[in-house]
Amino acid sequence: MTGSPSITLTFLGTGTSIGVPVIACNCPVCKSKDARDKRFRTSAMIRVNGRNIVIDCGPDFRFQMLKQNVDDIDAVIFTHEHRDHIAGLDDVRAFNYVLNKSIPIYGTHRVMEAIHTEFPYIFEENRFFGAPQLTIHEIDHTPFSIGDAEFIPIMVMHNKLSILGYRINDLTYITDASYVAPEEIAKLKGTKVLVINALRNSKHVSHFSLSEAIAFIQQVQPERAYITHISHFLGLYDEVEQKLPHGIHLAYDNLVVEV
Repeated sequence: MTGSPSITLTFLGTGTSIGVPVIACNCPVCKSKDARDKRFRTSAMIRVNGRNIVIDCGPDFRFQMLKQNVDDIDAVIFTHEHRDHIAGLDDVRAFNYVLNKSIPIYGTHRVMEAIHTEFPYIFEENRFFGAPQLTIHEIDHTPFSIGDAEFIPIMVMHNKLSILGYRINDLTYITDASYVAPEEIAKLKGTKVLVINALRNSKHVSHFSLSEAIAFIQQVQPERAYITHISHFLGLYDEVEQKLPHGIHLAYDNLVVEV
């Protein structure tokens, strides 16, 4: 992929489904004063060829857009249908109103069915004024394009649920994975920047642990790797970051990475 356009990746959120700090928790991470230990639900935005493309819009989507002063998005693509990845979809209507345009969304048939179930008022024949305006694009495991940027879906397992990560040029973004098959890992060859999830230190049924994520990174061998979808159980940012192998970093909210 030599000569590919540059990408700016912004981590909008790097936390697990309940975020960090956790409600009512008094652990050192949840009480930390370090801004890097404050984590919205996992989401990211990439800017490529002048377009802003959001990956997942969970319940913190509105705050994430305001935090980053985002005044336009060109698409939302979904990894899967769990609520911490789709619950903020209603808030795209602010872009509809201000910019007078529909927002394209991309996801598998199963994801689109879940969105229909969670947001039925968007799709009603006599929809109320102000409901989000969406342009639906169903995808599968076949590469697709948004403008002139190609997205290669990477199928990963989230326990027993098949979900998607994405490779865009030299960037691969994967979250909520607990297993990646060899044929999917082959699609990552030559990736320069890899984003992968690590929930905690101990094993989990539906997410990589930190040691599993490190092993996966070392198998792919990117130039740089960033860990996301982090719970308070993983530990304080400053302490964990210092122990990671060279080239591997904990992501944190508002981190910007050039690819």
